[in-house]
Amino acid sequence: MNPQGTQTITFDDKIVRYFLLAMIFWAAAALSAGLLAALQLAYWPLNMNLEWITFGRLRPLHTNAAIFAFAGNAIFAGIYHSSQRLLKARMFNDILSKLHFWGWQAIILAAAITLPLGYSQAKEYAELEWPLDIAITVVWVIFAVNFFGTIARRRERHLYVALWFYIATIVTVAVLHIVNSIEIPVSLTQSYPVWVGIQDALIQWWYGHNAVAFFLTTPFLGLMYYYVPKAANRPVYSYRLSIIHFWALVFIYIWAGPHHLLYTSMPDWAQTVGMVFSIMLWAPSWGGMINGLLTLRGAWHLLRTEPVIKFFVAAITFYGMATFEGPLLSIKSVSALGHYTDWIVGHVHGGALGWNGMLSFGMAYFLVPQLWKTDRLSKKWMEWHFWLALLGVILYYVSMVSAGITQGLMWQALNPEGKLVYPDFVETVMRIVPLYWVRAFAGLLYLSGFVLMVVNIVRAIRHQPVQDGTIQVAATVSRSPNEDAGHRRLEGLATIFTVLTLIAVAVASMISIFPILNLKQYVSYEKTVEPWSPLELAGRDIYVKEGCYVCHSQQIRQLPFDVLRFGAASTIEESMWDRPFQWGSKRTGPDLARVGKKYPHLWHYRHMIDPRAVTEKSIMPAYPWLVAKDTDFIGLRKKLSVLKSLGTPYPDDTVANADIVAQKEAAVIARELEAQGAPQGLEKKEIVALIAYLQALGQKATPNAGERP
Repeated sequence: MNPQGTQTITFDDKIVRYFLLAMIFWAAAALSAGLLAALQLAYWPLNMNLEWITFGRLRPLHTNAAIFAFAGNAIFAGIYHSSQRLLKARMFNDILSKLHFWGWQAIILAAAITLPLGYSQAKEYAELEWPLDIAITVVWVIFAVNFFGTIARRRERHLYVALWFYIATIVTVAVLHIVNSIEIPVSLTQSYPVWVGIQDALIQWWYGHNAVAFFLTTPFLGLMYYYVPKAANRPVYSYRLSIIHFWALVFIYIWAGPHHLLYTSMPDWAQTVGMVFSIMLWAPSWGGMINGLLTLRGAWHLLRTEPVIKFFVAAITFYGMATFEGPLLSIKSVSALGHYTDWIVGHVHGGALGWNGMLSFGMAYFLVPQLWKTDRLSKKWMEWHFWLALLGVILYYVSMVSAGITQGLMWQALNPEGKLVYPDFVETVMRIVPLYWVRAFAGLLYLSGFVLMVVNIVRAIRHQPVQDGTIQVAATVSRSPNEDAGHRRLEGLATIFTVLTLIAVAVASMISIFPILNLKQYVSYEKTVEPWSPLELAGRDIYVKEGCYVCHSQQIRQLPFDVLRFGAASTIEESMWDRPFQWGSKRTGPDLARVGKKYPHLWHYRHMIDPRAVTEKSIMPAYPWLVAKDTDFIGLRKKLSVLKSLGTPYPDDTVANADIVAQKEAAVIARELEAQGAPQGLEKKEIVALIAYLQALGQKATPNAGERP
């Protein structure tokens, strides 16, 4: 019987258990895919000549599984658990909670099927095709309604700091996803973005950078602000610092995306804005790290006895390291060395494995005893997991930073005559292959620690009773004496708080993006380029499908060594009809912006069938199925029609006869291939379309073309 004036609230912990178990399941998938991808780079035969498991298709699967499956389920588990307790209210609607859970798992499963099949938009962290983009939007709205509905029925008027970061996550991810995912369907499995060229590049990295900021940072900071004080039984170190941390981070982070595009053909003003705001991020990021670590002040002895605290401290430390290194890499001189190299891979994994992974593991170990009413978790196994994971992250980071700096220095090396010391690109790759083996071993260590965690948790929860948590609350929402003063008053006004957060994000986004929407300011139509021919477009779509953008850039930077190695720096005009843009973010292979006409057709044919036949030490996968599969000529009419509606200047007769035009182009290339020694009858095969695209790269400029068509 409840005391007079109180009521009992029973939390929905079942949904928390669901998300926690899903996190563990998908973490196994993400880490296993990552280990295989690492081994493929160290030992190319592990691509196994299987179409659906080549590195170009596996790598997007790994990143999506790590971000949206592993980290995503961890976020939802923590938010559903902590929000109910902070708001002193059961989740708004149990049906919405279930729809959120099963909808999210269905999206992940669909991604696990479609990405290996090659259905990809080739936009990092946003590869999923349009039906799944719509599904993500629907599920995210369900999540938002459930979360804000819970806030509306809360029994605690004051919004604790963790909830601020959850609010920022929900509203900002919605804005990022919707703007970046505006696309026109061509078929059920393909679409083209409305954004083109430099628009697509800027908006993609506005999204890509802030997907890291608002999916892998702000929600985990919210989890940090809740679970670290709970585990240590200490209050947050500084309430004022948390206010500064939140508002500065939310406003500044959104500007920093263009630092991924330094020295490219992106306008200088955008590059400078990205660099300046990235450097400014040092202050709020380290403010958050300090607030997290100093919360343990007076409880440091727990580091010796509590593995959960070890995981949390390591996670916050890696957060500090990653948020120091990110602004460092955004400085132009540092970016010139590090961009396109494995240094960036090391940086990203230091954050993902160290910050997100360690915090998720610590949270899981904290939640399991509560959710399953068990004391059977082995601390010894938890300790082993911690040290294996820590050693794995450190080895991974050190190996990749070493590889990246080696790559960057070799690319830049010039002899006294001003010529490249290492003109053969493959030499710069072979030098770091031993470090790829170290990276794979590091991943194995990290995965081994995770396996210990799985066994530990399964042993602990087997046959254990489950019981949802309860709390006694006052029948009316009470107000504290200081609630009407300063920021405390704002924390009691959830709607206004959310709107202000949205305004902070929207203002920065609009100022960053709006100028680039008018391409006439930046594109010189006297230097216009021809759009891709029907066959070249078919080849480009095959290039995207095979994930070639994962290892090859198509953007020659405005740096002397880039120009010496690959040719004249890329211009805005050269990608003015590209949907999606293909500037790339990593060079495991050379830049392809000007590869057209550099080699005969037969070279490309042999290179795709067996890369070692033309480049002895290549680590590139083979693509024999390109000779077996036919090009979809009929679908080209719809593709050109969609692109024409988006502004690509295709003549009407070319659109109406796209398949016929493409077949004629293919017949010419097939005859030339046959004359050079290739087999007969290739004119319908995908290999011919891909060769057409590769031979067109850097060859489309038409100087003095006059006004826009």
